[in-house]
Amino acid sequence: MKIRQFIPNAITSMNLVCGFISLTLSMEGSYIYASIFIFLAAVFDFLDGNAARILNAHSELGKQLDSLADVISFGVAPGILIFRMMLDNCGPNCSYMVQLIPYFAVLIPVCSALRLAKFNIDLRQEVNFIGLPTPANAIFFASIPLVLDVQPGLFSLIHLDFLVTMFSNTRVLSILVVFFSYLLISEFKIFSMKFKSLAWSGNELRYIFLGSTLVMFALFSLSALPLSIILYVLISIFFQNYIVE
Repeated sequence: MKIRQFIPNAITSMNLVCGFISLTLSMEGSYIYASIFIFLAAVFDFLDGNAARILNAHSELGKQLDSLADVISFGVAPGILIFRMMLDNCGPNCSYMVQLIPYFAVLIPVCSALRLAKFNIDLRQEVNFIGLPTPANAIFFASIPLVLDVQPGLFSLIHLDFLVTMFSNTRVLSILVVFFSYLLISEFKIFSMKFKSLAWSGNELRYIFLGSTLVMFALFSLSALPLSIILYVLISIFFQNYIVE
């Protein structure tokens, strides 16, 4: 086997390594750094596919390794992160029923695994996606500690206080977990961000999303991270007829 065929798998393995480190950091209570390693895992996830295409090194082993790494980095890692955050928000004086709410976070790894298994056997997803991609879901939840850590007015023209209030509420987080877990295994068509050309035709939704996201980052700084994922979902849902399978 040629060395170039190992390169995409090595990059995928770095995805998994980042997911593992994120897990350990979440268990230690270092939520900001745990989030950062989920974002790094997303970078490696993006790079491994591109490396495989450039080097013409696609393989069944690489496909399966990619899915296994994604379960850890975009399923288990954000699940543990949100579980620990909700557990911290409950506090020692919460009722027994409220203390059970953090366990809703188990839906993230379970539905992520289902989403990835479905992707591997679903021939409809060669161009775009059916259901929310696991990296997008992980980015949404990984952005929450970053939003909570941003001080009012820091790097942003407009500070969205309502996001801090929402993400600090255990019940709201549990609702978001259920909603996004449903999106993972839903039949909604979600457009891919892969450009086959730079032409406007055929890339309208991608350009609209990218332009809107840039504006949000200019206005809201890190608070734009979760909003960009919500926008991604909304554009996909409202323009279902424009998304080809």
